[in-house]
Amino acid sequence: MDVDFQKMKNELIDYKFALDISSIVAITDSQGMITYVNDQFCQISKYSREELVGNDHRIINSGYHPKNFFKDMWITLGSGKVWKGEICNRAKDGTYYWVDTTIVPFLSEKGKPYQYLAIRYEITERKRVEQELQKMMTTIIDVQEEERKRLSRNLHDGIGQNLYSHLITINRLLSEMDHPLLQQMQKEATQLIEEIREISWELRPSVLDDLGLVPAIRSYLSRYSDHYNIDVYFDCVLNRRLNISIALTIYRIIQEALTNIRKYANVSTATVTVREMDNVVRVLVEDKGMGFDRERQSLGVGLFSMDERARSVGGELMVTTSPGKGTKIILEVPISHEN
Repeated sequence: MDVDFQKMKNELIDYKFALDISSIVAITDSQGMITYVNDQFCQISKYSREELVGNDHRIINSGYHPKNFFKDMWITLGSGKVWKGEICNRAKDGTYYWVDTTIVPFLSEKGKPYQYLAIRYEITERKRVEQELQKMMTTIIDVQEEERKRLSRNLHDGIGQNLYSHLITINRLLSEMDHPLLQQMQKEATQLIEEIREISWELRPSVLDDLGLVPAIRSYLSRYSDHYNIDVYFDCVLNRRLNISIALTIYRIIQEALTNIRKYANVSTATVTVREMDNVVRVLVEDKGMGFDRERQSLGVGLFSMDERARSVGGELMVTTSPGKGTKIILEVPISHEN
């Protein structure tokens, strides 16, 4: 028995050594007070062990995360479940660092946590690269939108206006003499003008810049319903005019989501809901159509594009779907910085 106990003790010592060598480790009591930190925790936080033990993790709180972030974390831990996430902390010298964190609650016989083991890995460099890539993606999206705007204006004000002038000339000729070729030219010029308008609209609807997001969505939905015979129910509660970057993101994601609906959902109706709640705009695009299996079907170009657009304005995109149950696209964009 003593041999087995000693063997188990040695194994635990080996596990602790391996954990301390590879990870940033802390243990807290049921109230969240720190009872143990390893050398790596002290090294990355730049606090001594004496400064940390007896304190709680607010000593390294960076202020980056909203209060709900930690509230949800403690709700998860309090229920006896493991919590995983990425946390931005602040060291004693004021520098910030990111850690990929797993917190494991140790439960009493009554199923209540009596202490918590937090295992962390530094990911500061990875987060820096992610942020740089995000800035690059945001810049690319902005450049693309500016180019779309320029092309749209050029088509509408250039080729479109020239064609309209030709149509006026054709109409004047028709008023003086009737001829089948003139009638054909009138028809073709009218069709070309309409095609130019459609292309210009797809590139960048001028109403979005001139009147704002809601009129642009209403105008798009009207065209969409006429073209594809899909009725779209639009419900909007928006108390402010959004800046153009956020408005464009919402517009493009609605546009892409509805394109997917007409291609794949096999429905005659869809719903678009826009709500402003607590400095967040929440957009829901829903259909009751085919749906798909996310386990077996990877994100397509459309969903990837929507996700990148959401990230470019600090938003989050969520997709809920299953075969035969329809699809929900949910976008949440913070607007606390808006005037």
